[in-house]
Amino acid sequence: MVKDRTIIDLKKITKRFYIGMPNELEILHGIDLKVEQGEFVSIVGSSGSGKTTMMNIIGILDRPTQGEYILDQVDVAKAKDRELSLIRNQKIGFVFQTYNLIGRTSALKNVELPMLYGRVRKKERSERAKELLDMVGMGDRMSHNPDELSGGQKQRVAIARAMANDPAIILADEPTGALDSKTGRRIMDIFWKLNQEQGKTIVLITHSQELAEETPRIITLKDGQITGERRGGGC
Repeated sequence: MVKDRTIIDLKKITKRFYIGMPNELEILHGIDLKVEQGEFVSIVGSSGSGKTTMMNIIGILDRPTQGEYILDQVDVAKAKDRELSLIRNQKIGFVFQTYNLIGRTSALKNVELPMLYGRVRKKERSERAKELLDMVGMGDRMSHNPDELSGGQKQRVAIARAMANDPAIILADEPTGALDSKTGRRIMDIFWKLNQEQGKTIVLITHSQELAEETPRIITLKDGQITGERRGGGC
């Protein structure tokens, strides 16, 4: 696993909404954060702490109002929208609490979707999607639609989809929030496997201190500021 190379570098990141209006709202207040390649990091904070806003900026789903963001040596502020779309598709895999799977579409086709946008050939898409579903223990459910799957099964399909283009980074926003503890444990085991065996950089966004304690590095976010950093129980 390659480490000691900064893959996520946030410098003095500020995010405001309703800029210039009387109800202007600042959510993030000068965030500084570096994440090295191959790290497993959790960002923990209560509701309203700015976690989702921070994840959206890390995943370039949104741009900061001020500050500098270097993602794997690319200056996000200077990159064109087309380049950012390509980076999102190729370098970042997203896993959400609500799964975000497409209804009336099989698990296999859901996993294939990022590869379709990446213009991967049909045969290759199908083969890789099957391999990924096998990897997360969903090979026997590949023809099932989301409404035929349990919450844990949906999340495993979502993880397989996040891995479709073999991204360097996985951003997981409350990935076990809608799951029972046993199912959540299985999801965390998959993340650990991806981190330890494939060297994926994983950023876990969570409100759960218990879940955060499993990760080697814990960042605490409160009222839009990083208020602490410590080591967790992960290896």
